Amino acid sequence: PILATVIVKTELEKMSSDRISSRMAGQGSRYQSMGFTLIELMIVVAVIAILAAVAFPSYQDAIRKSRRGQVKADMVEYAALAERWRTINNTYAGFALPVGQSPREVGAPARYNLTPNAAFADANTFTITATPTTGQDLDRCGTLSINQAGVKTSAAAVSECW
Repeated sequence: PILATVIVKTELEKMSSDRISSRMAGQGSRYQSMGFTLIELMIVVAVIAILAAVAFPSYQDAIRKSRRGQVKADMVEYAALAERWRTINNTYAGFALPVGQSPREVGAPARYNLTPNAAFADANTFTITATPTTGQDLDRCGTLSINQAGVKTSAAAVSECW
């Protein structure tokens, strides 16, 4: 009986030490698999930087294009107002643009300056010109204009800008 007790006790100690060592080995592998390595983190940062380098200029171009759309709408509206003035007065002389900037909302920063600033002087023709200001001056279309005949001009190709 003493020998059997010693053998059983030895076997139990061996089994418990195997379980403890297997559990510790399992915990070690679990800790090793948690988290990110520095290389993985740097790869993610590089991918985000590349995406940002592509996305940010595209975003800025989209903003410039929307501002250009606003000034084009303003210019066409002002040209229509000038035509109404001419219909009533039989001359363009005396017509003045309601606002000298675009966008025309009060308090909005000017993205384009509209000219002429004073009343139209010529009785038979007019040209409304929009000159880009800070932030919009990087737009590829540059200065936009429209005249009494509806002829539209820009620094770049008219098909791209109007």
